[in-house]
Amino acid sequence: IDDKATAVFNGKVFVRKDAQKINAFQSNANVLMSDDASVNSKPELEIYADDVKCSHGSTTGQLDEEAVFYLRARGISEKSARNLVVSAFVNDALEKTENEEILAYIYSLVKERFGWEF
Repeated sequence: IDDKATAVFNGKVFVRKDAQKINAFQSNANVLMSDDASVNSKPELEIYADDVKCSHGSTTGQLDEEAVFYLRARGISEKSARNLVVSAFVNDALEKTENEEILAYIYSLVKERFGWEF
């Protein structure tokens, strides 16, 4: 999330009473690219069953400046180093996507917007 942008995440895992013995995990990860960017994250679990394993989480942090420094020390420009670190973050999230059609669509959007190939 860059510039003065604000990201909003409202997620809910809803487990009906008759949905026993299920596993559910919800995660939201964010990288703030500027001091003016912000995130409002609200993961929720609404569980009516007794025998379930459910969890949720949200993380928000800054760009990994040590990784940027490491790449810069190897002759990569600051802009390229930042793009590599961000693309690695994005790819890590996308690797968990199992639906091939959705994944292809997201990759096409990322390529169009940022010019990144995965």
